[in-house]
Amino acid sequence: MRAVELFEAGMRQVDVVTQLGVSAQTASRWHRQWAAGGREALVGADRLGRTPRLSDGQLAQVQTALVAGPKANGFGTDMWTLAHVAQVIERLTGVRYSPSQTWLILRQRLGWTRQRPARRAVERDQQAIEAWVKRDWPRIKRGLDAKARGSVSRTKADSRCCPS
Repeated sequence: MRAVELFEAGMRQVDVVTQLGVSAQTASRWHRQWAAGGREALVGADRLGRTPRLSDGQLAQVQTALVAGPKANGFGTDMWTLAHVAQVIERLTGVRYSPSQTWLILRQRLGWTRQRPARRAVERDQQAIEAWVKRDWPRIKRGLDAKARGSVSRTKADSRCCPS
């Protein structure tokens, strides 16, 4: 087991956590067992959790399909959703995953991160926006003059919110 080798080499528990990608609690438990019973105390401890339902070969097949893109996999948009990824996994491997499990596969086993497209209106006029920022924004940001203290009441005659 790799953890035993690291402990025997004098590595700290925190080093085992970073190198093996386990939790601090797991590394602490392994260290305690190793210190009490040596290498034999950790026999079988190298496998964490449940055996994955997707083999490395199946995962490589899924990765190839995902890299090809959603449209190449029969979807109408050019953006992956967890539901679409789960459909691809089920089609290729026969294994069904929920969206949360699909996200864990993408993040932990494939190393993917969440990406969000920039949301910009098609009608967006960048030149008009830049002109507004130069012309109007400084006045708005500056606010009311310090000398002229106004009222926000609509019933007061000298209210700055409702000029006469």
